[in-house]
Amino acid sequence: MCNKKGVGLFFVLLSLGVGALSGFLNMEAMSRYQVLNRPPLSPPAWVFPVAWTILYILMGIGAAMIYCSNEDKKKTALILFFIQLVFNFCWSFFFFTLEWRLFAFIWLVALLILVLAMTKAFGKISPLAAKLQIPYILWLCFAAYLNFGAWWLNR
Repeated sequence: MCNKKGVGLFFVLLSLGVGALSGFLNMEAMSRYQVLNRPPLSPPAWVFPVAWTILYILMGIGAAMIYCSNEDKKKTALILFFIQLVFNFCWSFFFFTLEWRLFAFIWLVALLILVLAMTKAFGKISPLAAKLQIPYILWLCFAAYLNFGAWWLNR
């Protein structure tokens, strides 16, 4: 039997923990982003942690819903969840710390493809779990615009 509250908490804390660890490890390098030439519509710095906190929570809730399902297909969906979480974690290191902006953009496109695949897999099990990933997909598209713009304007 699935303890939904405990499982939900685990997946939400796991997702938030990945984001927090990434933020902590790349904190010093993130400050350099503020001095880059940035594309139009670049939000102020405070927006990023707020948006990512919400996205990690939604991501974790969706993964918990999949974990608690009785579907045989959940293993594939959860593998995609964990792989995209690793890709998500690595992106910050490539973009901020190593300053590999073009590589980070390509990595982000790969992350977006993984999240789309994960969302499709989630949707076969729980339409609600899939819908919870829509803000993440939209944010990744916006992040890709910001990432490409930062690369282009700072070549």
